[in-house]
Amino acid sequence: MGGGGSVKDLKSKGELDSLKQSGEPVILHFWASWCEASKHMDQVFSHLSTDFPNSHFLRVEAEEQPQISEEYSVSAVPFFLFFKDGKVVDKLEGADPSSLANKVAKVAGSISPGEAAAPASLGMAAGPTVLEMVQDLAKENGSSKVANQVQPGLSDTLKKRLQQLIDSHPVMLFMKGSPEEPKCGFSRKVVDILKDEKVKFGTFDILLDNEVREGLKKYSNWPTFPQLYCKGELLGGSDIAIAMHESGELKDVFKDHGVDIIGTEQGGGGISEPSGLSTNLASRLQSLINSSPVMLFMKGKPDEPKCGFSHKVVEILKQEEVDFGTFDVLSDDEVRQGLKVFSNWSSYPQLYIKGELIGGSDIVLEMQKSGELKKVLAEKGIVKKENLEDRLKKLISSSPVMLFMKGTPDAPRCGFSSKVVNALREESVSFGTFDILSDEEVRQGLKTFSNWPTFPQLYYKGELIGGCDIVLELKNNGELKATLSE
Repeated sequence: MGGGGSVKDLKSKGELDSLKQSGEPVILHFWASWCEASKHMDQVFSHLSTDFPNSHFLRVEAEEQPQISEEYSVSAVPFFLFFKDGKVVDKLEGADPSSLANKVAKVAGSISPGEAAAPASLGMAAGPTVLEMVQDLAKENGSSKVANQVQPGLSDTLKKRLQQLIDSHPVMLFMKGSPEEPKCGFSRKVVDILKDEKVKFGTFDILLDNEVREGLKKYSNWPTFPQLYCKGELLGGSDIAIAMHESGELKDVFKDHGVDIIGTEQGGGGISEPSGLSTNLASRLQSLINSSPVMLFMKGKPDEPKCGFSHKVVEILKQEEVDFGTFDVLSDDEVRQGLKVFSNWSSYPQLYIKGELIGGSDIVLEMQKSGELKKVLAEKGIVKKENLEDRLKKLISSSPVMLFMKGTPDAPRCGFSSKVVNALREESVSFGTFDILSDEEVRQGLKTFSNWPTFPQLYYKGELIGGCDIVLELKNNGELKATLSE
């Protein structure tokens, strides 16, 4: 029990399952003893638990409950999950107290339709004490995304040591115990899988070295053990290893990274000829590959990659400052299996430029280091992303009379925009428009660029005329048409 609130420590998956069955709101806080942000958020959490007595507030120590952590793919702490009616209805990653309060209020607000919501859930939950705390935290942290920054306290020597350990074998497992005597079921499972895959692997017993144990969690931003690495990249924990093993993907990853299989010669015979992809699937794959000049088939999404290799390629493309399309192969098994056959490449991620397969993460990394990637991008005419200012200049001059508005001329989304559209139409001026609601970057950028804080904004030949008031004034004085045709 913590603070004045009624926060319980969750001890087992069974306990969570029976709470979920009650259908009542359940809020889980995944934490880790080494994480400062966890401690702060825990205070906020127990305050909230006193404000919403009808909900269950539970702490989960991410590393002690790997089964629960991995079931809900918790990869960074603090992390919060919100259940209602037995289902996950919301989640929150990072130390963001006001979001936590709002999400708690949303899920725990009014329990039954007849009951008024607790006053705390109107506006900011938990009243002034939490508010003050939130402000202090924001000051201390300078940002709400504390969880994902590198946690303080990893010395360079420790970082170097961890990297050397990770790189000490092509396949490296950080586990509890040793392969002969695993000290936890999850570690044993991964050892069995590696034996089954017939690969040589190195192991390190984290129970013997607390510095490595705590350091590695921060270093790889993964709060539990075991952790499996291939060629220096984190693949994940036991759930991911099991899933990859069962889908045959682990074999592919090892093969792609040239990991030796015990007792077999590395020979060519592994890859069969494309076997009967239906014409429908083949043409769907072709159009996906061509859907963007630079196209990445990856696990997860660019802002939430689900594997280290995909994450690496996303980083590289960002560094090259090119626009790229992505497709999450985890969301579509037909594409995932079909593309391997189609491109004769057995693992992910896969990067295509102008419809041609470049390769996986090893090749892309190699090409970036050697400068080859820049060359290929340039040869294929892939240009760097425009910066915002160039983009705004282009948009402003895309039509002699240009209106930045909310919505479209036929469906304006605000009265002022609609007035300006009518004024221009009555003077039969032809004009281009841009819906700023469709593009937050343009919306914010234009305010600064033109030093004009509101919309709509009317431009003529690249110069700002003004907003609604100015346009209507010009029209009333009979000057609008003249102004826009000088």
